[in-house]
Amino acid sequence: MDVYEAVASRRAVRRFSGQPIPRQQLERVLSAAARSPSGANLQPWHIYALTGRPLAGLKKRTAERVAAGDTGDEREYQMYPPELKSPYRERRAAAAEQRYTALGIPREDRRSREAAVAANWDCFGAPAALFCYIDRDMGPAQWADLGMYLQTVMLLLRAEGMHSCPQMAWSVYCRSVAEAVLPPPGLILFCGVSIGFEDPTACQEEFIDRAPLAETVTFVDG
Repeated sequence: MDVYEAVASRRAVRRFSGQPIPRQQLERVLSAAARSPSGANLQPWHIYALTGRPLAGLKKRTAERVAAGDTGDEREYQMYPPELKSPYRERRAAAAEQRYTALGIPREDRRSREAAVAANWDCFGAPAALFCYIDRDMGPAQWADLGMYLQTVMLLLRAEGMHSCPQMAWSVYCRSVAEAVLPPPGLILFCGVSIGFEDPTACQEEFIDRAPLAETVTFVDG
């Protein structure tokens, strides 16, 4: 699979098979991803890879919190600006509508939408997940480095025939994740990434639309 095919085929998969991921394959992906760019080679990412019993335990504890009506922990960072301006507001709304339409969940079916969100904390059935931390002393440039690292991981997973789903949703229950991975003080959980092989029996969600090139790129040339 060349890099263009990996980029074109990458999407957030929300239904994984139970097929386990060989440890050697996961190590190959994460070793190669270490070549991701970072300013001054700081490599500000701290990654915890969970599989098997530890991941199952985390899923169970988080599901219990959700079932008990626990809305989560105090946010350690702001996911989105409180007042999204145009065109970002419209893009977010369109993406949500496209996803729930693909799932067959109407706008008024609040219970089904809540269940779709709660599936985040089961990692959508994935047999492995990465939990991505960054030192709280780092600034916007290092958070950008973390994003480039995660994109590299997700493209390498495609090269291995796997899929992924990056999830800021895990930051909502960051305390439960910390109990599972025991990070040193001073780290912030940015996101989880569910990884595995797509469930072949699942109804595949459509690719979320992207803005046309002219809307996001300005060419300044001769």
